[in-house]
Amino acid sequence: MDLPHAESVRATLPALGDIEPLADAARAFGDPTRLTIALALNAGGQMCGCDIAWIVGQSQKLVSHHLRKLKAANIVTSSRTGKLVMYSLTDRGTRLLSVLTAPSTSNIATSTAKITGVDHG
Repeated sequence: MDLPHAESVRATLPALGDIEPLADAARAFGDPTRLTIALALNAGGQMCGCDIAWIVGQSQKLVSHHLRKLKAANIVTSSRTGKLVMYSLTDRGTRLLSVLTAPSTSNIATSTAKITGVDHG
């Protein structure tokens, strides 16, 4: 074991309290329905829950559940307009979604698999 190197890497890592919100955001995009909702909000901008439910083809109750999860992860924000609750992506949600859906990601994985002979997908 290269203890000096391992210790120097360990010292650069953020505290667990700082990592937990990142893990929450990663988990938020880990569900296909939540990812579809985020993609719909990215494409359509601010929308009410009933429109989102129709777009993603799920019940309004299920979509509301997923919107709460996305909101808790600071990926979606909401505001009230009359009786409607309007949802939109936060800046953080937009950035995370763009990284997640960037086409170069799959190209990098494919190129790495060709070079190393290992397919991680």
